[in-house]
Amino acid sequence: MRVGILTSGGDAPGMNAAIRSCVRSLIHFGHRPIGIKRGFQGLVDQDMFEMNLRSVANIIHRGGTILKTSRYEDFKQKKIREKAIKTLQDKSIDRLIVIGGNGSYKGAKALFQEFGYVSIGIPGTIDNDVEGTEETIGFDTALNTACEAIDRIRDTANSHDRLFIVEVMGRDNPDLPLAISVACGAEYPLIYKSQGDIAKAHKKIKDGLKKGKKSSIIIVAENDHDVLEKLQRSLKDEDLDYRTSVLGHMQRGGAPSAKDRILASQMGYLAAAKIDEIKKFSSICKIKGELKVFSFENMIKHNSLKNKEFLKLNDILSK
Repeated sequence: MRVGILTSGGDAPGMNAAIRSCVRSLIHFGHRPIGIKRGFQGLVDQDMFEMNLRSVANIIHRGGTILKTSRYEDFKQKKIREKAIKTLQDKSIDRLIVIGGNGSYKGAKALFQEFGYVSIGIPGTIDNDVEGTEETIGFDTALNTACEAIDRIRDTANSHDRLFIVEVMGRDNPDLPLAISVACGAEYPLIYKSQGDIAKAHKKIKDGLKKGKKSSIIIVAENDHDVLEKLQRSLKDEDLDYRTSVLGHMQRGGAPSAKDRILASQMGYLAAAKIDEIKKFSSICKIKGELKVFSFENMIKHNSLKNKEFLKLNDILSK
């Protein structure tokens, strides 16, 4: 079969390792891999090329994606999806491998539900929020990148007896901010749409000062700007010396961790091995340490990090 491969949405470390695995595994199983540039937009624009073994040489260690990516809002329109289907038919592409997060999966599911086009998803996002899998490609690297940055910030915090507010990625899923908070020994995580609140964070800071703690780290999830502003205002009212650091897109870039490289390689191989067996939009999912293929209606909601337990653990260990 001719199998298209695309990366869509936000880039995640390990996407190149997944592309490499898909291409070489597809060739191993007798298929022809077609690289599609810039995600679904490249599909509509017919920006694609046939890949071979050398197309993916020396990329397993590289961050980003050699196929490029985009957030293609126009793909929400059915007329645009009809163009995509016409391209797939004209180019004789029998299946798609879609590497990305929730938005990418929605696009692939729409192609199946509306036109019966079959594809398989590989979960690649630093947010760890793809339904059906306990782990996504890029999560481990983003966690380690944030930890390294916050470890450096803590050195300055200790040197100046200062409080730091650190804004991290994670959108509306708490997995990444919570894991960062525990791994970095932060005093409190303010998680988007979570159990955390400013009053608790403020109390934790003041209790620490009473116990002789000279510096603190507060983790705030991105996109929660109201919470960030309220926290800053409350700290100013108490005359507490603080600084704010936004880690931003540095969490997306950089070489993938060994764990992400292995996960991406395993998922890419399984996607290629199962590509001619699937009958619906399906996804590679990691459940209890085992990789499986699930059709979209059988993907289960999960709670890969038990939020209340992580908050409790963070509270106990940060005293």
